[in-house]
Amino acid sequence: MATARPGWSRRAQYGLFFSFLAAIAGLVIGVILLGLSLVAPNAYSSVRGTALDATAPLSGALHEVSATFNGLFSGAGDYWDAVHQNARLKRERQIMLQRIIEARAVLQENRELKAALQLRERSTQAVATGRIVGSSFSSPRRFAILSAGRSDGVRVGMPVRSSDGLIGRVVDAGALASRVLLVSDRASIVPAKILRSGQPVISQGRGDGTVDLRPLEVGRNPFRPGDVVITSGTGGLYPPLVPIARVVRLDDDGAIALPLADPTRTSFGVVERAYEPMAVAEEAAAGVE
Repeated sequence: MATARPGWSRRAQYGLFFSFLAAIAGLVIGVILLGLSLVAPNAYSSVRGTALDATAPLSGALHEVSATFNGLFSGAGDYWDAVHQNARLKRERQIMLQRIIEARAVLQENRELKAALQLRERSTQAVATGRIVGSSFSSPRRFAILSAGRSDGVRVGMPVRSSDGLIGRVVDAGALASRVLLVSDRASIVPAKILRSGQPVISQGRGDGTVDLRPLEVGRNPFRPGDVVITSGTGGLYPPLVPIARVVRLDDDGAIALPLADPTRTSFGVVERAYEPMAVAEEAAAGVE
């Protein structure tokens, strides 16, 4: 009894048969070309040229495709290289800016130190020079810490100034550091006068970083925006002609001013002896009585 073979087996047989024929044909063509190259080299060169002409368009198309893919990969590589280089340049720029800022800070500090040393050389009452290592901001009491104490000759009551102006006075002295009451503190009252006119006024801190200026005589407001107020020397504690503050706005019969020696921008302070120690002592004794 005969069995029918399925169609797919016949197709498979046909496929194998034609593959075998193609292999045989390729082998025969290869042998013919080999023999032709050995027997008739000139004829073989013609055949090879004809084959080259026939395959040139296909080779060109394949070359274009290969060049396109190579260009895509090369472009992607160049893009990532540019991204990494840009990130590296940004990091280097940030580091450079940070170093520039640090250099400027060092330069500014050196200028302040030089000015403080020159001030100490000019001042006949200078006792010590110290760094301002801290100051209060949020509290209504305004203090600064100076890195100079009793071991440097600092005593309570001594005025402290910088090259910009009056900082305040020492209210507590330790062995290595001292506490300075700033001119912007409410408890700080400094006899002063207007630099422009010489009219005597009183400077008192407001506890918010500014000072309140009031004239001793009642009447017309003597202040103008931009006026500079200096110490008058009255009272014997602060020496005369030391800048205190600059007027920023008028207020009724007085004015509001900003201290010229701001501890947030000042790095060094010079401690001086009282302008008239005897007058200060007599005033203190009268206060005790």
